[in-house]
Amino acid sequence: MIQDTTLETYNFLLVTLKKWVYMIEKVVFIDRDGVINKDPGGRTKYGYVTKWADFQFLPGVFEAFVLLKQQGYRSVIISNQQSVGKGYCSETDINDIDLKMKNEVLTAGGQISASYYCMHLKEDNCSCRKPKEGLFLKAKDDLNISSLDNMFFIGDSETDIIAGKRAGLKTTLVLSGKSQKQDTDVWELKPDYICEGLLDAVKVVIRK
Repeated sequence: MIQDTTLETYNFLLVTLKKWVYMIEKVVFIDRDGVINKDPGGRTKYGYVTKWADFQFLPGVFEAFVLLKQQGYRSVIISNQQSVGKGYCSETDINDIDLKMKNEVLTAGGQISASYYCMHLKEDNCSCRKPKEGLFLKAKDDLNISSLDNMFFIGDSETDIIAGKRAGLKTTLVLSGKSQKQDTDVWELKPDYICEGLLDAVKVVIRK
């Protein structure tokens, strides 16, 4: 009887601890271009967001970040920005755009907790450029996340889906950027969910 009671207490504490850890580690990872802002391909000088004037928030984005904040999630940006490696802009430019983006979201009532950018060229074969999972692992260490399992990555491309899968995340493809739903028919790795935009994707995260 004593042993059974002790086991029940242990199981209760274990479940409680897991719930507590989950509350602390409610993190969602989000790509930037094509998810938060309008994809720059074909509409900006270099096909990249190299200055704040190139940055256009997509519909529903502010509401999405407000909802995440209300539900206790930390929002973390994971994005490739090889415009720096190509010499189209500087790291300072990227940081300036990032700061302005965060301030706009904050003013709207939401919050972006952290941003991670790979500024290398694709040819550099670095460990941080998606589809590799280096930036996710760095964020995991920096933010003291015990595990990435069952967390979400929201992106707009096959590269995002591959990167998220490699990092052990659930993946959501949004159709507000580079990809269309039918594109996924030929992808080896499929997204777990497909949504029209960030707000719909965030609602999926909260429901799950």
